[in-house]
Amino acid sequence: MTEKIKVVTLGCEKNLVDSEIMSGLIHERGYSLTDKSEEATVIIVNTCGFIDAAKEESVNTILDLADLKETAELKALIVSGCLTQRYKEELLNEMPEIDGIVGTGDFDKINEIIDKALEGQKPAYVGNPIFDYEQRLPRKLSTPRHTAYVKIAEGCDNACTFCSIPLMRGAFRSRSMESILEEVHSLTAQGVKEISLIAQDSTNYGMDLFGEHRLPELIRRVSEVEGVRWVRLHYAYPGFFTDELIEEMASNPKVCNYIDLPLQHSEDSILRRMRRPGRQRDVRGLIAKIRERIPQVSLRTSMIVGFPGETEEDFERLVAFVKEVKFDRLGVFTYSQEEDTPASRLPAQVPDDVKELRANRLMEIQREIANERNGRMIGEEIEVLIEKYDGRNDIYVGRSQYDAPEIDGEVFVAGCRTSIGEIAKVRITHSFEFDLSGEEIA
Repeated sequence: MTEKIKVVTLGCEKNLVDSEIMSGLIHERGYSLTDKSEEATVIIVNTCGFIDAAKEESVNTILDLADLKETAELKALIVSGCLTQRYKEELLNEMPEIDGIVGTGDFDKINEIIDKALEGQKPAYVGNPIFDYEQRLPRKLSTPRHTAYVKIAEGCDNACTFCSIPLMRGAFRSRSMESILEEVHSLTAQGVKEISLIAQDSTNYGMDLFGEHRLPELIRRVSEVEGVRWVRLHYAYPGFFTDELIEEMASNPKVCNYIDLPLQHSEDSILRRMRRPGRQRDVRGLIAKIRERIPQVSLRTSMIVGFPGETEEDFERLVAFVKEVKFDRLGVFTYSQEEDTPASRLPAQVPDDVKELRANRLMEIQREIANERNGRMIGEEIEVLIEKYDGRNDIYVGRSQYDAPEIDGEVFVAGCRTSIGEIAKVRITHSFEFDLSGEEIA
C-alpha cells in the first residue's frame, strides 16, 4: 500500500516554505500526500518553538495527533522544525509518541526519516541548524496557486535579548540572487502572481554575500520576472531600511505599498534592553520618510509589551506613540521569558496579568485606529487579487496590495464577473469593523 503522508505546519511563513519543500520531496518519492489526518499513515508536524504559546501549541498538536495511532491509520508520527532543533533530547526522552525527529538543517532527508520510522526505528536527524537553500529542491505549494512565499535568507545576527531564533536557525545567511530568481521563475510558471519575500531580517539581505545591502536590486529583479504582478516585502528590519529601498518601493509599480516593519517598542530604554539598534527618533524619521515618499503605504508593525523593566510610564509612552503614528496594522505580543536568552535573566520581570492588561488595552486602541485608517479607502478604486468565491452570497473575496495573506483584512467584491487568481479593479464602498487581532470581520 502506498503510504499517505500529511504535513502539518505550525508557526510562521518561513516554516511553511520548509513544509512545502518536504512535501515536494515526499511527492517526488512517490508517496501520496493527504490533507485528512484520519487517512494518513504518516504525519509530520513542522513545529514552532519561538515563544511559550507556540511551544505549547506544538506539544498539544503532537499529542492530539498521536491518538490517531489507536483510532485511525497512523503508523508513524514525525516531528520537525524549531522545537526539535532546540529540544531534541527532551522530545526523545519525554514523548514516546514521537517516532522520528528532524531539525531545521536536515529536513531534506525527510524521506529517509519516513522509511526508518516505518521500519520501527526512531531516527533523529538534528545537527547544524544551517540548511542549504541553494539546492534545487522540489516544492509543493500549500498556498493558493496565485500566491507564494520565497525565502531570501535564513537565520539572524541581530542577537535581540528576547529572541531564540539564532539558537534554532543559526546565523544570518542570504541566498544567492540567482537561486531566488530561479525559484521565482519556477513559481510563476505554475501560475503564481504574488511573490512575498520573507526572511527573519529581510532588509539585511546581501550584506554577508556582497558586503552591502542588496534588497533593492533583488526586488527589482524579482519584479522583472515574467508573470509577477505583485512583490510583497515582509519583516523589514528598520535598522537597515535604506533610502535606496524606499526609492525602489516608491518607483516600482509591481511592489506592493505594504511594509512589515517590526519595531517591538517605542522607548529607547526598552530598545536598549532588547538590544535593538536605532532609537525612537530614528524610527520616527524613517516612518516620516516612508510616508512622504509612498503616501498610500500600509504600515504593519509588532510590539512587545511587558518586557523586563517596562514601567507604567514606558507603556503609556508606547500608547502615545501608537496613537501618534497610527499604524495601519499592529500585532501585540506579551513578552515570553525564553530560556537561554539574555532577557530571561534580566531583573524586573513583569507579572503575566499586567502583560495581558497592557496587550488588551493597546489592541483596543489599535482597533479604533485601524477602523479610521480603513475608512480612508472608501471611494477609492483599487486592485484586488481574487482568492475565493462565495456562491451563497454571490460575492468574490480577495485582498488588496495593502493586505498580506492570512494576517490582514479581506475585500468583498459584489457585482463583478471575474475568477479566482485574477486581479480585478474595484471601488471601495464601505468598510467593516475590526476585531482585536486587527482582522476584518463581517
